Amino acid sequence: MSGLDYSLAPIALREQLSFTRAQAGELLRILAGRPEIGGCVLLSTCNRTELYLTEAEGAEELQPGALLCEAAGVAYTLFDQAFVTRRGEAAARHLMEVACGLKSQIWGEDQILSQVKAAAALAREAGGTDSLLETLFRTAVSAGKEVRSRVRLTSLPVSAAHRAVEALGERAGGLAGRRALVIGNGEMGRLAAVLLRDAGCAVAVTLRSYRHGETVVPAGCAVVPYEDRYAAMEGAEVLLSATTSPHYTVGEAEFRAVASPPRLLADLAIPRDIQPGIGDLPGVFLLNVDTLGVAPGQGAGPEALERAAGILEAHMDRLRRWYGYRDSLPALEDVKASVVERVLTAPALADGLDPEELVELAVGRTVELLAGGLPEALDTAALRACARKIRGNTTGRRVLPQREASHDVS
Repeated sequence: MSGLDYSLAPIALREQLSFTRAQAGELLRILAGRPEIGGCVLLSTCNRTELYLTEAEGAEELQPGALLCEAAGVAYTLFDQAFVTRRGEAAARHLMEVACGLKSQIWGEDQILSQVKAAAALAREAGGTDSLLETLFRTAVSAGKEVRSRVRLTSLPVSAAHRAVEALGERAGGLAGRRALVIGNGEMGRLAAVLLRDAGCAVAVTLRSYRHGETVVPAGCAVVPYEDRYAAMEGAEVLLSATTSPHYTVGEAEFRAVASPPRLLADLAIPRDIQPGIGDLPGVFLLNVDTLGVAPGQGAGPEALERAAGILEAHMDRLRRWYGYRDSLPALEDVKASVVERVLTAPALADGLDPEELVELAVGRTVELLAGGLPEALDTAALRACARKIRGNTTGRRVLPQREASHDVS
């Protein structure tokens, strides 16, 4: 995988590689059509853009960052110092840490887990994923859920919306009784509206369209048509925008034309919703996702981090076991074919044995052939556990009586 995030790439750079769901789906279809790519998943959030790839058999080592820039039609030279590339276990561990919120600017944030799930689902829809990436992302989501349920990483706000509302309140000396306009009715916009309402604001939310029974408007919030957003800014004191629009939702010229515009602004979108120059206007305070003022890791004690690390390692072990089994399947097929050939050509099978004797002889020779081929890998405890598992799978079936083992295989 290759990715760039807030720690190495400023917002002005990240927003050039930020994609809407539709754009991400189209990029995945382009990438999945390349013969050297076995599978691909694109994770695009306000903090990061990361491309996860598997290489097709026989392909040379891939450079995901360069491939992403090529597919997106932007120059890789703009980003090559910001991209970090990880391979193998390092890439898997990184994704698990991301899913847990351990790599987020807002430490332990909640939204990233659903974003990781959504990235895998979109790749599946676009025909870009494969068994390895499916298992990797499913394991990362499981790790993220377990960390969230068992470890308290922080007592601080756990989303950009929480921190933005808190920061606006700090700046204003409280939000109670103030009018607020929220542009955007997606997950982040609805959360921000609820938080502003709970802080005592009179909140209006913009909608581009309304579908009865489908459009969810937070309780206690007024509704404003998106095209009337500038009129709704008149007299409002707080403005927060959180959309997936590829264009500015608040332009500088239009904002200047508002007679009494808001002075407390927060932009939670990538690419940005609010034209940056607005933040330079006299009396205007403008936050974006890079200026929320939360230090990564703040609030997490060493015991919490240790518990989270233990959970991640357990999930990494499961992934290793799955990968080891998957990687060994061709070899197991080869062993099976070799044993079948050896047993079927043994002279004793032509001696007129009854079915039970024939089965017992074939199974006995199969086990002995395997044991003879793996003498240094045999483990008594593992073998007995295997026997118990086999017996557990024979419930209700007829089992042959145990006999003395034969050792006459040639």
